[in-house]
Amino acid sequence: MALAHPPQDRAWRAFVRTVLLAMAGLFAAYLGLAVLVDPYDTGRSTLLSRGAVRPQGPRTASAVRGRDPAYAGAVIGNSHIQLIEPASLTRLTGIPFVQLSVPATGPSEQFALLGWYLKHHARPEAIVLSADAFWCSDDPSFPSEHGFPYWLVGDWQTYLKGLLRFTAAQETINRLGWLLNSRHKQAASDGWWDYESNYLSQGFGRDPAKKAALERPVGPETEPHHGGPFPVADRLRAELARIPPRTAVVVVFPPVYARAEPPAGSPRAVAEAACRAEVRSALAVHPLNTVIDGRAGRPDAGDPDLFFDQTHYRLPLARALTDEIAAAIVHLRTFSAD
Repeated sequence: MALAHPPQDRAWRAFVRTVLLAMAGLFAAYLGLAVLVDPYDTGRSTLLSRGAVRPQGPRTASAVRGRDPAYAGAVIGNSHIQLIEPASLTRLTGIPFVQLSVPATGPSEQFALLGWYLKHHARPEAIVLSADAFWCSDDPSFPSEHGFPYWLVGDWQTYLKGLLRFTAAQETINRLGWLLNSRHKQAASDGWWDYESNYLSQGFGRDPAKKAALERPVGPETEPHHGGPFPVADRLRAELARIPPRTAVVVVFPPVYARAEPPAGSPRAVAEAACRAEVRSALAVHPLNTVIDGRAGRPDAGDPDLFFDQTHYRLPLARALTDEIAAAIVHLRTFSAD
């Protein structure tokens, strides 16, 4: 004969069930609210979408910018190509461009953004990719020291898991407040961010220590994990297979200051040249491609007034580079039309 549970046990079990049900209800309510609000405006719920970009960093803002149908061209990279102004490319090519560059990212993050952009643009007119030193890692996972919200541009399951974090809950509330504010601020829809003032405020161009660092030549030895092989070539081929053949693809090797060029014939120079050759070879699989080689002995690469540090150039050089990119796109599209 089974013994009856004491009243205290029955009461405790009922209390635990109530608490668990309440927690499950709160969890479901939060997740439903977060999906509805879509804190970063990924387009998975458009009920509260207002066609504007809430002020935020480019890491998360790229989710809404990358899906915007208004932009038939995209620039993807990091701070080494972020000063390419999309409005200038638009004016020079006739293609509406969006800047999807995110600072401190490498191929893994950039190809994730490319995939997100292509998911929402079946037939883009032009894509500009920046292939800098981060592309030359010998690790096929292309590790980064900085976090990246892959979940925002992932599948539904990944997205739902991503919403289960404190920052996403905060942003859900922040977006609700932003939506309810009739005078809410907006970020540039095309992703343009001129970071010159940020660098200048840190003393670049004036601080003697920073000027000395700019003039310090790099050594002849290869950087760790950058001597080859270069798995980015195979990854690039796979990504190019997703891009329509009539889309103009431009790969930019961004300029570096002259002191950042290794001694001719040194192991580092050979490795860096080999990496760029691998990228060129991979790019050749796409029928409408070209390279803008900012490492090909540019005369302006020796002008210290055009650089903040050895890998970040200033607006005057960025504008010249923009003209080159635009001319290359126009040439490719003209060639394609013939």
